[in-house]
Amino acid sequence: MSKRLDYNQIAPAGVKALGGVYGYILQSGLPSELVELVYLRISQINNCAYCLDMHTRDLLKKGQKIEKIALVQAWREAGNLFDERERAAFAWAETVTRVAETGVPDEAYEAARAVFDERELVDLTIATGLMNAYNRMAISFRNTPQAAIEK
Repeated sequence: MSKRLDYNQIAPAGVKALGGVYGYILQSGLPSELVELVYLRISQINNCAYCLDMHTRDLLKKGQKIEKIALVQAWREAGNLFDERERAAFAWAETVTRVAETGVPDEAYEAARAVFDERELVDLTIATGLMNAYNRMAISFRNTPQAAIEK
């Protein structure tokens, strides 16, 4: 698989705008490790190799244990490895990412609101939308994961 085009070079203003949203999420008050775990989960759902590689590396740099990273995809079966907020964030990100299938039901909203305040839930939803956009860019234009370059 080879890269189709470099969207960073072709549309730098658009990529910069996405970066502005990324910067907003960084300063939003949501814990950075929680956001990175959610980014990893969304990238798993979307099968984005580039983003899976990047977020795994970022989590490892932040000191996240490999056992936890490895079980993100099976978070429901991972017992107490993930705390209440992480589990709620994964559930919310999954239903929002799969919006065409789920319609984001009231039960999902109520479950997320039981754990996150209004601002946190809006910010988490912005982060979810952003990662879905990044996944679609990387997949559509065949960004090569760093692991494939290093081999």
